[in-house]
Amino acid sequence: METFYNILPLEIVGAGILISLLIEMYSKKSEVVLPWISIIIFLFSGIYSLTTINSVTETFGGMFTTGGNVNIFFIIFTFGAALVSLLSVDYLKKYDAYFGEYYILLQSSVLGMMLMAGAKDLFVIFLGLELMSICFYVLAGINRKKLKANEAALKYFLLGAFATGFTVYGIALIYGSAQTTSIDFITKNFSELTRNILFITGMLLFLIGFSFKIAAFPFHMWVPDVYQGSGTTVAGLFSTGGKAAAFSAILVTFFAVFSSSVANTFEPYLAVIAVLSMLFGSIVAIAQDDIKRMLAYSSIAHAGYMTIGLASGNYEGVAGIIFYLLAYTFMNLGAFGIVSIIEGKDETNLSIKSYAGLASRHPALAAMLSIFMFSLAGIPPFAGFFGKYYVFISAIEAHLTWLAIVGIVSSVISVYFYLRIVVLMYFKDPEAELSVQKQNTGLVAVIISVLLVIVLGIAPGTIINIITSFL
Repeated sequence: METFYNILPLEIVGAGILISLLIEMYSKKSEVVLPWISIIIFLFSGIYSLTTINSVTETFGGMFTTGGNVNIFFIIFTFGAALVSLLSVDYLKKYDAYFGEYYILLQSSVLGMMLMAGAKDLFVIFLGLELMSICFYVLAGINRKKLKANEAALKYFLLGAFATGFTVYGIALIYGSAQTTSIDFITKNFSELTRNILFITGMLLFLIGFSFKIAAFPFHMWVPDVYQGSGTTVAGLFSTGGKAAAFSAILVTFFAVFSSSVANTFEPYLAVIAVLSMLFGSIVAIAQDDIKRMLAYSSIAHAGYMTIGLASGNYEGVAGIIFYLLAYTFMNLGAFGIVSIIEGKDETNLSIKSYAGLASRHPALAAMLSIFMFSLAGIPPFAGFFGKYYVFISAIEAHLTWLAIVGIVSSVISVYFYLRIVVLMYFKDPEAELSVQKQNTGLVAVIISVLLVIVLGIAPGTIINIITSFL
């Protein structure tokens, strides 16, 4: 019975998937009912995770754990997915692209993310990764009437399958050298295992597979095309939930490195990936005319900032990454949310120029988008600033001051393309008439995101204290 309560957040989502399937099969009102069922499931699961955050337990013979920072990841996934569901209600109507499986796939992908975050065995990570990835491939092309969506789904599937090959081969080599897939065993014996070149190769291949999932350079090739071709709400989910799940799997597997009990053998790889991702993402984003592509390159840069925390290999880095992911989820979902509201039918209003003069006609949307842009740029007092601050501090603590300096330089570059949108909205005259359809549910999701970004910016210390208390 105790196990039942320990894994209740997953059971709620799992039961929700079965209920949603039955509703889709037998109810004619599934289009109206399913989004709200999804939101209730996600909120119920997220709130339960929040209330049981202090009870850290292991289940399934030590293969799965709940409580502590695992529950913080559950909260990121479920609350983020609830916002995506809210945004999707009107967005799917706009494109006449409602397919019953949309919300079922959304719930299934969240279940996969939760499996990855709580995994204590490499096979559980792989199980979660595949469940999430397969749902993502289908979600990318869910609007099958769009050619770009079909292209996005195929690119994501082919490159994703290629990256999964690295992960599986890595797991095989780890198992071959450690004789087990238990993460606890690997963590306890990490220093002895690192003397084996097969183990190091396996961990490196595992890391390369997940570098693809977090969209780090040079494994980012899929990101701009997939974000641009997918539905805007789906792209928001890829860039937040998918990234957070991949980071949770890396943090769990490499925990021995972050506890400072062993030398960080992977520091050179992680440092190089961090530098290349930050600079590439920030510089290439400047040249973009399409706002979804700009957010895609910005997502690569943010993966770089978070990888600084991995390279630091200390508790400050882990806490910084988890806080960053929490902040990034809401500021990025908010930004994609506003893009989905402004986006016209047939993919109009997606160029950055179409945002000119937005403040004069839709002042509320312009103000909220400005807050998200300031936060993504890392301007205080918003959540994005503190996310970067904690990650840079962890690099300085680990004597990687040069890495923090590169991060600051990249942030300064990124200010240009984030603030360019704010300048366009407030100081430029519109080139053409911009008609925005009223979307009440989408607006609610964006308002919630704004409030969370401000709250996380006001009280970052409290959140960091909660995270570090479980490390």
